[in-house]
Amino acid sequence: MDAQPSRSAGPGPELAPRLDVVDDLHGTPVADPYRWLEDRDDPRTRAWSRWQDEAWSRWAGGHPGAARLEERVRELMSTGSVGAPVHRGERVFRGRRDPAAEHAVVQVRDGDGPVRVLVDPAALDPGGTTTLDAWRPSVEGDLLAYQLSEGGSEESVLRVLDVTSGEVVDGPVDRARYSPVAWLPAREGVEHREFYYVRRLPPEQLPEDERQYHRRVYLHRLGTDPATDVEVFGAGMSKTNYYGAWTSRDGRWLVVSASDGTAPRNDVWIADLTDPAGGGAAAPRFTPVVTGLDAQTSAWVGRDGRLYVLTDLDAPRGRLAVADPAAPGVEHWRDLVPQGEALLDDVAVLDGPQLERPLLVVGWTEHAISSVSLHDLASGARLEGARGRLELPGTGSIGGLVTRPEGGHELWFGYTDTTTPTHVWRFDARTHDVVLDARPPGAVEVPAVVSRLLEYPSADGTTVRLQVTARRDLLDADGRPLAPAPTVLYGYGGFGISLSPHYAPDALAWVEAGGVYAVANLRGGGEEGEDWHRAGMREHKQNVFDDFHAAARSLVAEGFTTHEQLAVHGGSNGGLLVGAALTQQPQLYAAVVCSAPLLDMVRYELHGLGATWSDEYGTAADPTELGWLLSYSPYHHVVEGTAYPAVLFTVFDADSRVDPLHARKMCAALQHATSSDPGRRPVLLRREEDVGHGARSVSRSAGLVRDTLAFAAWATGLPLL
Repeated sequence: MDAQPSRSAGPGPELAPRLDVVDDLHGTPVADPYRWLEDRDDPRTRAWSRWQDEAWSRWAGGHPGAARLEERVRELMSTGSVGAPVHRGERVFRGRRDPAAEHAVVQVRDGDGPVRVLVDPAALDPGGTTTLDAWRPSVEGDLLAYQLSEGGSEESVLRVLDVTSGEVVDGPVDRARYSPVAWLPAREGVEHREFYYVRRLPPEQLPEDERQYHRRVYLHRLGTDPATDVEVFGAGMSKTNYYGAWTSRDGRWLVVSASDGTAPRNDVWIADLTDPAGGGAAAPRFTPVVTGLDAQTSAWVGRDGRLYVLTDLDAPRGRLAVADPAAPGVEHWRDLVPQGEALLDDVAVLDGPQLERPLLVVGWTEHAISSVSLHDLASGARLEGARGRLELPGTGSIGGLVTRPEGGHELWFGYTDTTTPTHVWRFDARTHDVVLDARPPGAVEVPAVVSRLLEYPSADGTTVRLQVTARRDLLDADGRPLAPAPTVLYGYGGFGISLSPHYAPDALAWVEAGGVYAVANLRGGGEEGEDWHRAGMREHKQNVFDDFHAAARSLVAEGFTTHEQLAVHGGSNGGLLVGAALTQQPQLYAAVVCSAPLLDMVRYELHGLGATWSDEYGTAADPTELGWLLSYSPYHHVVEGTAYPAVLFTVFDADSRVDPLHARKMCAALQHATSSDPGRRPVLLRREEDVGHGARSVSRSAGLVRDTLAFAAWATGLPLL
């Protein structure tokens, strides 16, 4: 392979040779000149990365306004956070982050006693690189299972502590990434407490390139060696399967779900652990609830003994059905709440003895805005008039609907909107009152802003929605801009994930400085239901990019900004989005902030967790699907001599989901190809160690926001001083 000289679009030596690497894929030649950058340990990659670090440091050191921006972001983050209560008898568990804390902790309160901290990642790791991934108390509330990971790896290690003493009594159990914990109640005559969980097979049993996969559902007995845990489900199924596990409060029913990677469909089974034909908790006999159908489904057995099924089978916006758990198949389902115009997101049951009749509480989302309705539990009929709805604190988003596991008349939910950090509210079904249960521990003054939900047509005429936020004094009485302003357009458009209104310190800091912040609800997301998701996946992925380009044009046409003042931002699948934006329509954008991105769509399945995403994107192993991927893969559409926008890639060395190699290869390709003046439109890469794709400390979050917004501000002309 002959190296070709490379032009550099930034300061420093030319350390990115282009190699003559061409793969023949189904008869199609596919060039990959920066294949060598896939190996982070290659001396050439290390040298290139050091140069990128130096180039970024020089750029960042020349923008003192970023320090004030970080200070304001930290102020806006100092609200802290508080979660909904999790009741177990007289004990109440809650997540909470104090204003000055780097991470949230798990707290417990016994009756009227003092609040105690059970798990504090910062106390375990003062360096701040350990994160709390999940936690779940036992049925009785005397034990707490919790999962920690280190250095951004997201490789959760599971432990159990005694709630009374705070001592760890079980674990560590490794290979528990993305694992649910489904406790069984304490049972007379059973020596060890038990729970179901999900764990990968031991690495020595697997090829090197499959060690992130091959999950199984296990039964674990406290105090025993995890190596002796009983495998109860998953053998012989897809290596990329994810599993869910749920147990009823009385310990009778076990529900297991399985999905192949992130496919928008899953199978569900149920087992009666008291069935004499089965083998009890260690060898349950499973009966299918739904298998082999193109739908997403969750199921559980209620306190009334009915099987509840929340599904999008024949209902892309969701429906709730019921059945007898002894006859759980699809043919026995009966709709309790049929599909409506809005998306059915969540349900909860209120069945306390103080109520005239048991109630079903249903959470909905319409165009990313939440609402809640009340229904008769037996029939599913919505209550009439004002009794049929729950008054929310505003026009925003709610979190999960939470009740006491033993039943009752109270329900808790989180609420947030553009200027409101998540508060926890309590609904009392006896009085129909909604009252504040818990507020974030820190008080912060937020700017006076206006948020509007706009509609615009995409390239094919489809109506797409755009959430736009700007400072009140920069808009007229009708909410229209008085003058164009520097704008950040954010998007994701994938995996059925919805972008709903929420408190975002980065957006508020940008808007307070005089910018406009816009969020596009693109196809591929979940804002309008599963049909909306599927209209932006696989062979339809170009719809997502067309929606995004149209959002940019709409913001300019409506007078919010100009193309010279427009920056776009996205991460992960959103990094793919903005990567496609800059290669397909570079003239629309002044700057691109591309975080933890997917960019080489021909080889994405070979790295990180890419093999679990083929249902979303397609696979290069199939010639037709390779055509889909090559039609938009950003890395393969970089054209030499094009005047590209200013680009900042942000990557995280411990990212085990999306390998930083995508950004390295794309950065090198753009630095070689762009004809833009590197002084005005540089291509830069910002790299962090000891953090990954997901959770991070407040300090690391504030630093990342500082740098990305400072770059966008510089490129679009937003003054920060």
